[in-house]
Amino acid sequence: MTMAPVSPPIALTIAGSDSGGGAGIQADLRTFAFHQVHGTSALTCITAQNTVGVDRVDALPAAAVTAQIQAVVSDMGVQGIKTGMLLNQEIIQAVTDTLKQLSDRPAVVVDPVMVSRTGVQLIDDTAIATLTQRLIPLATILTPNRYEAQLLSGFMIETLADMEAAARKIYQLGPQAVLVKGGGMADDLRGVDVWFDGKTTQVLRTTTVDTSDTHGTGCTLSAAIAANLAQGKDNWTAVQQAKDYVTTALQHALRIGQGQGPVGHFFPLLR
Repeated sequence: MTMAPVSPPIALTIAGSDSGGGAGIQADLRTFAFHQVHGTSALTCITAQNTVGVDRVDALPAAAVTAQIQAVVSDMGVQGIKTGMLLNQEIIQAVTDTLKQLSDRPAVVVDPVMVSRTGVQLIDDTAIATLTQRLIPLATILTPNRYEAQLLSGFMIETLADMEAAARKIYQLGPQAVLVKGGGMADDLRGVDVWFDGKTTQVLRTTTVDTSDTHGTGCTLSAAIAANLAQGKDNWTAVQQAKDYVTTALQHALRIGQGQGPVGHFFPLLR
């Protein structure tokens, strides 16, 4: 019997490669597949890393990043895009210019990979300025962690009220909605996220998962949001369902390597 051809939604990740497979495009593509979305990618950099740390990062030429995006979009079309580690000003500018040129721009989830969840700055000040001024205004949903939200808002974030105030301030940079992530918060605020879309403030709480194997949670969340948007879900539903997915993936985190293992993106297949 001949099966009818399948035409799934298509999502694009514009991010770096994680050789350890826990974050970056590897995490994004697994997340897309879980959500029954065809995943495509535009690599921005290649890292040599594992569960213990990052040993080396090599940036791709900005023109190569542009060419990858154009190759995917011109042939297949894309319903959802996420950006992750863009690394430097040249790549950020190239991505921004390319997205602006799309005649039918899809939903864009911007994970502003600027500061790690432990507070370490990952890109230089010039790149941060370009991302803030050029890319963030194009975001359908922006997903900063605690320290990125502090940098973007200028506020110290210690309480839930601080997270809410930061979300409202960051919204003024131009995204359609902001999700301030609480993975780096302490005590009962750990894992609590705050959403603001210009009208409504929402607090997302889920079961706290007691695990040290959390590598790739930020990448996974933004990729899941992008996949849900590619399927046509509204912004708030996309975020809620992505949060639930990440929580379950954390409950099935992988105890591999000598450091921080990744979340279990493909948990239904685990035995």
